[in-house]
Amino acid sequence: MGIDTVNLGRIDLNLLVHLDALLAERSVMRAAARVGIGQSAMSHNLARLRELFGDELLTRGSDGMRLTPRAVTLREPVRTMLAQVEALVSRDQAFDPATAVRTFRFGLPDSMEVLIMPALLARMREVAPGIHLRLYNFDASRLFDELDADEVDLAIGYDTFQQGQFHHKRRKLFTETWLCMFNAEKTGIVPPISLDDYVRLPHVLTSLRPGRNVRGIVDDALEKLGLSRSVALTTPRFLTVPSLVARAPVIVTMQARLARLFAAELGLSLSPLPVELNEVTISLLWHASYDHDPAHIWLREMVTQLAADL
Repeated sequence: MGIDTVNLGRIDLNLLVHLDALLAERSVMRAAARVGIGQSAMSHNLARLRELFGDELLTRGSDGMRLTPRAVTLREPVRTMLAQVEALVSRDQAFDPATAVRTFRFGLPDSMEVLIMPALLARMREVAPGIHLRLYNFDASRLFDELDADEVDLAIGYDTFQQGQFHHKRRKLFTETWLCMFNAEKTGIVPPISLDDYVRLPHVLTSLRPGRNVRGIVDDALEKLGLSRSVALTTPRFLTVPSLVARAPVIVTMQARLARLFAAELGLSLSPLPVELNEVTISLLWHASYDHDPAHIWLREMVTQLAADL
């Protein structure tokens, strides 16, 4: 079927840019600020959009503006189309990291911040001094919504990424094994740790999951053996764990690369686990809208390369 150029001529591309802002912000005032126009102009554009689509698009509710069902179906197609137009226009404009000025927003846990960001920052200062990296706390329950709302550009995290949709693009960075870390003097044991000591000693549990009764993969592995452990402390922050383990007679099960880094800095002991745990996959995630963005492609390749060097 051919393109209906007569009907396409009715559409002002800027209107779709404003529609994207309205759908993302759900507020005429915030959408106007986002695209740099006055609130009255955005209200006028909303009226034009309502006429164009034959739908209210945004309606008032007790909690503010709400998207109509039709508006919900428009969010992804509009955003994807605008990204493709932007890529088409900029494709002939070579991306030069040495002169580029741009901010990239990463959602990631502090464990990945420790492992990947020092090398990435050092590399950026060498080859792309105008690029600013902004890091956000990792919230697995909101991650896909944040990508869809264009609140983060990239995310780095764990197997939970398998829950995404077709437009959530994923690239495997590496797989990770596990080690047990502890202070040999405080615990009175030396590597390798036995299963009896592993169960006897209290654990520090790192978990990004909300809720009161948090379980880890260690608990599932021990349960298969008819065993259980005691957890002395649960934290979502990996960076506090080395200090906790260094000062108390406790143990922690941690990703191997991170454990080696912390153990070397604080003189802690490492041991293979006396239980079998599956490897965990660390992945890079982004929205399909940025698939063809030259700067985004360059950054993804940079992160992938640095992760391989780990």
